[in-house]
Amino acid sequence: MNDIDVLPKVQEAFKATFDIDPQSVTLESTPNDVPDWDSVGHLSLGANLEEAFKISLDVDDLMEMESVRDIVRIINAKLSKKSVK
Repeated sequence: MNDIDVLPKVQEAFKATFDIDPQSVTLESTPNDVPDWDSVGHLSLGANLEEAFKISLDVDDLMEMESVRDIVRIINAKLSKKSVK
């Protein structure tokens, strides 16, 4: 998958987690742009991303997710490893 394929599912995870318009979430979005994207919201977002993409995120992955661009990059890396197996 590439960024264009992953972003819509990430946007839907944001909608499910934070109840916001998915179109308001861009690659440039950061926690400063999203109400309730705090430490607890971050964990909920991680759980929703795991469910949406059928992947497992570890603590290091969650710590690296400082923007939507980071999230998309990490998910793409997870999906490419998954498809290699």
